[in-house]
Amino acid sequence: AIPQGWLIRGDARVPRIAAASVLAKTARDAWMIELDRTYPVYGFARNKAYGTAFHRAALDKAGPCPEHRFSYAPIRLRVLSPS
Repeated sequence: AIPQGWLIRGDARVPRIAAASVLAKTARDAWMIELDRTYPVYGFARNKAYGTAFHRAALDKAGPCPEHRFSYAPIRLRVLSPS
């Protein structure tokens, strides 16, 4: 096992953490653009899957797609008790 821990505001204090954070966000944004091509109804390229009003309305209209995280309460609740 690799020793690990946590560091509050690590991205502001450690350049390697800041760089990893930027790379992770860049990769996630690229993935959202790809997902938008498959699931255009959600506007992933525009909202990057954040819970914008547009994204919530799309979820209400189309329901979640397989890429949505069903353990996330707003998605789970829509599945368990759809409108």
